[in-house]
This record gives sequence, structure tokens and C-alpha cells, in this order.
Amino acid sequence: MSIVKQLIINADEELRYPSLSEINLLQNFCQTGANRIRIARILADNETRLVQRGSRRFWKRRPITPSNSGNMRKTNSCQRDQGWYIRLIAYCVLAGNSQPLDEIGIEGMREMYQSLGIPLGNWVEALICLKEEAIALLENEDAVEVIPYFDHIIQALVNPGPPYRINDGWAEY
Repeated sequence: MSIVKQLIINADEELRYPSLSEINLLQNFCQTGANRIRIARILADNETRLVQRGSRRFWKRRPITPSNSGNMRKTNSCQRDQGWYIRLIAYCVLAGNSQPLDEIGIEGMREMYQSLGIPLGNWVEALICLKEEAIALLENEDAVEVIPYFDHIIQALVNPGPPYRINDGWAEY
């Protein structure tokens, strides 16, 4: 859910107008919109590059993996999933929060990879490699916007249980 929708729902549930702090939050969200759109576009335009470079980085670190066993079906599936997470991160950047990951991408992810026989440590390492490639691609200020969302996915794999939310760049447990 977008920050705008959440703000309106919260105020409406309490039968009040948005507070000054909520209005300021909304104003900041709107003022940073062009920047969030630009970052999401960079991620979208470079998805293939990020996945290819991240995969190469991963295979240097973990050369013996199910996705690097010569089975192109497994390799393609893992790379498809990596692209999928880059897309979800772009959605989060646009939304200004982790809700797209929580609603679309986190639920059942850990169990799915375990059932497919993909070691979670390998998947975490693959996401770290994608994160490193995104950081290398983006300018520092832009990288700061995407890092928490990569960390959100990694944390969901490392620490089972309810995912944490990212609000204003801070993790809440």
C-alpha cells in the first residue's frame, strides 16, 4: 500500500484530518517522487545487466551450486528469480516502503527455495551479489534508497518469522 493510501486510511479510521506530521510526510513523499521514479527506471533498464553481473560474482564465490551445475533450467530459474526481486525492489522504491516485497515477494519465499533444494545460504549470497552490483551501478545517494530493500529480502531468508517493515529507511522489528 502506498504511503498516501495508508495515511488516508489511518486518518479516516480515526475520523480526523491528517495531522501536520502526516502532511509533512506526504509532502516529502511527493517531493522525492521524481527521484524514486528515476531510481526505479535505472533498475528496470539495467535488470539484465545486474542479474548477469551478479550471477558471475556469485559463481566466483560459490562455483559449486545447483544453479551452476550445467542444468540450464535451474540456472535460468534462479536468474529469473533474481530479476523478479530487482523488479520488486523497484516497486518498493516507487512506493517508498517495503510493502510490495511483503505482499508479493516475501511470503513463502524461504519455504519455496528449501522445497526446490536450493541452499538458502547460496540464495542469500546471490542476493548480496545483486546488491553489490546495484550499489556499483547507482550513485551513492541512489544506492542508499535501494540497500534497505535488498537487506529486507536477505533478512527474510536468514531470519524466519514475520518480515520487518522499512519506514523512512529504518527497519522496525
